[in-house]
Amino acid sequence: MKGLCNSTSIIPITLCFIFLFIYHFEDVFAAPPTTRHFLCRPEQRDALLQFKNEFEIGEPNPICMVYRIEPHRKTESWANNSDCCSWTGITCNAKSGEVVELDLRCSFLHGRFHSNSSLQNLSNLIALRLSGNNFSGRIPSSIGNLFHLTSLDLSYNQFSGQIPSWIGNLTQLTYLDLEGNQFSGQIPDSIGNLSHLTSLDFWGNNLVGEIPSSFGNLNQLTSLDVGINMLSGSFPIVLLNLTGLSDLDISNNQFSGALPPNITSLSNLRNFVANGNAFTGTIPSSLFTIPSLTYIYLRGNQFNGTLEFGNISSSPSNLEELHIGHNNFKGPIPRSISRFVNLSSLGLSHFDTQGRPIDFSIFSPLKSLEVLYLSYLNTTTTIDLNDILSYSKSLSYLDLSGNHVSTTNKSSVSYPPSQEIFSLSLSSCGIIEFPELLRTQHGMTQLDISNNKIEGQVPAWLWLLPKLEYVNLSNNTFIGFQRSKKKQGLSSFRKPSMRHLLGSNNKFKGKIPSFICDLQSLNTLDLSENNLNGSIPLCMGNLKSNLSDLNLRQNNLSGGLPEQIFESLRSLDIGHNQLVGKLPRSLNRFSTLEVLNVESNRINDTFPFWLGSLQKLQVLVLRSNAFHGPIHQASFPQLRIIDISHNHFAGTLPSEYFVRWSAMSSLGTDEGRSNDNYMGDKLGYYHDSMVLMNKGVELELVRILQIYTTIDFSGNKFEGKIPKSIGLLKELHVLNLSNNAFTGRIPSSMANLTALESLDVSQNKLSGEIPQELGKLSFLAYMNFSHNQLVGLVPGGNQFRTQPCSSFEDNLALFGPSLYNDCIDIRTPTLEQNEEDAEVISWIAAGIGFIPGIVYGLTISYILDSYKPQWFMNPFGRNNRRRRSTIAH
Repeated sequence: MKGLCNSTSIIPITLCFIFLFIYHFEDVFAAPPTTRHFLCRPEQRDALLQFKNEFEIGEPNPICMVYRIEPHRKTESWANNSDCCSWTGITCNAKSGEVVELDLRCSFLHGRFHSNSSLQNLSNLIALRLSGNNFSGRIPSSIGNLFHLTSLDLSYNQFSGQIPSWIGNLTQLTYLDLEGNQFSGQIPDSIGNLSHLTSLDFWGNNLVGEIPSSFGNLNQLTSLDVGINMLSGSFPIVLLNLTGLSDLDISNNQFSGALPPNITSLSNLRNFVANGNAFTGTIPSSLFTIPSLTYIYLRGNQFNGTLEFGNISSSPSNLEELHIGHNNFKGPIPRSISRFVNLSSLGLSHFDTQGRPIDFSIFSPLKSLEVLYLSYLNTTTTIDLNDILSYSKSLSYLDLSGNHVSTTNKSSVSYPPSQEIFSLSLSSCGIIEFPELLRTQHGMTQLDISNNKIEGQVPAWLWLLPKLEYVNLSNNTFIGFQRSKKKQGLSSFRKPSMRHLLGSNNKFKGKIPSFICDLQSLNTLDLSENNLNGSIPLCMGNLKSNLSDLNLRQNNLSGGLPEQIFESLRSLDIGHNQLVGKLPRSLNRFSTLEVLNVESNRINDTFPFWLGSLQKLQVLVLRSNAFHGPIHQASFPQLRIIDISHNHFAGTLPSEYFVRWSAMSSLGTDEGRSNDNYMGDKLGYYHDSMVLMNKGVELELVRILQIYTTIDFSGNKFEGKIPKSIGLLKELHVLNLSNNAFTGRIPSSMANLTALESLDVSQNKLSGEIPQELGKLSFLAYMNFSHNQLVGLVPGGNQFRTQPCSSFEDNLALFGPSLYNDCIDIRTPTLEQNEEDAEVISWIAAGIGFIPGIVYGLTISYILDSYKPQWFMNPFGRNNRRRRSTIAH
């Protein structure tokens, strides 16, 4: 054979080639294999399947849509009989079959990592991307063993706890993103070990303390974002060593002090964002001379003094966005601002010009200006809207709120067809007529003309602007909506763009206009505090698939609440009307409902325990209606505010009544993080508000904080004992059980309500003592125990000693230092009567004892006088003295 292959003849060589091919690749001609060859290594396939089984597939994370990432259930395609290297989200090394990338962004995954997560078996991972899911709990320590990682993205989940120090072991990382989670505690020093990092993002967590000095080791860092945390201290000087830094965001923290004058050492800085801190002093003018800077955001600090831009070079500045409003600057707006000819966005709101006039022509050189915020300038100058619009033909977003603005039409002013205002804010500008120039702004999406003096009717042409999404007409004196002169009316336009219509606190009268039923994309409708009457129109059923927030409170609406028109509601407020009937049972199908307020109507119904099925319900207000009967036990897992006062509820409350009210037991997350933002729609167009009784007076919550918790059961007919389970609600701020018929003792478990600020149990039939443990409630500023049958020592805590005497009046026998100081001369009628009664009884007892004593004494005297023995006649005898002394005693 060897000779055959060594031959130079073509035929032997060909035969040799065929023989070798068959010899070495005989499997090709064999029977088909029973198993396929997979690139993926079996142990890594098993690890991935185990990882898949650790989590559930649930609802998508909304953040994915915000960032336009299409959610995809990637793990559903993972199957045991297929090559894991072909699975969605998996990338393998083409030679070794090792899994090197795991990309499960926006994959609908929910749950906690196991402590021994199978991720540790993917030891050659280079990239791990898990953002946009709903992972919770702590980061598994197994990730700390993935020493080859160069990219780690855990953003926009619900991870909590401290950022683990072992993260510093991942020394090959170039990209680390932990933004949008619930991490707390301090940033670990070990981050400084990641010397290859180019991008580091901690935005939107609960981190505290200062930025570690070890950050000075991150020489390769070009992007750092620690915005929206609770970091403190002065400006992190250590960052000035990172000369390659181009993007720096330290916004919405608690940094204070002055910006360092040598901030120019960040010579490559392109974006500088430090909004929402407490920086003081002047802005170093040298900052504006950094040639690479394109974005400066210093809004919402405490900068003061005169604003100066320094020696701007003769060459055009690269600065495109400058926002320094909402500070304490005083003096004139520098004319040198006109040198920033490339500005497209400028914010100078709340700039105190100290009454000086402003020459708005300084903005005329800014031909590229698209966004201009000039609200609340404290100037005597009347701003002519037409003039402002003429300075920049590209101007699209304009806020002049809080200034004197003239909107008088000028026929001589002409605008190019291309100029369109997308957003215009003219709130609190003293405007007395609707700006007619808006009629031609067909590109407008947002309009705010609230808090002015505009009378008459809202013009019909407003609803014909095809892109209009947001309109705020609140706090004017509008009386109605002008009807279209077109025969087909407004209904023909269907207004697919209109999403938010706010018209509260006007003088709208008559029925709710029917054209609103045609705004089929409407998310928010607020017509509260007007004079609307009639019933809620059934045609509003056209809005049921999109309408999220509906506020019709403080009108004169009558009739019943329609049964099936509000399927997607997040908030429904129809308080202070004249509505009758019962609550529609269809409400229990509204899985999105968070706020339900029907106070001060004429609704006659039993307690809607069936609302307990609403997993998102946070606010329930049934106050001042004709609700009646017992309030059956129900589970309200997210309820934070419940007010059922001034109805006709009766019966007893079981001792375990509040056991399943978990949101009031603990509002925090796994690590105790409180959700302290305002309740409202997620985009901030609308915030929930209400009026509650707090500390004995009505309190208007213009915006409801999600951490605010209240129970008001006052003014009903409840009897029996106060449930002991009330002590489980340790996040409760206000508790009002007054004006009922509760009996028994005040439960000592109330001492667990450490967040309690207001407690009212007055006008009941409570007996026994006030639990001494309540004296330790340091936040308890208001309390009322009056008009009960309480006795004993009043707790001696500082909060108790500052209460007025009326807080304890009309009880059986309360006493103690808390009353002696200021209430010594103030006796409740019951206490005075008891003392008088006790005194009378004492005199009667004395009288009863005195009369028999007289009779007995006279009898003895008579007997002795009859016999008169000799020894008794000697008054000076020794024995007689002893005996008489005995009788006297």
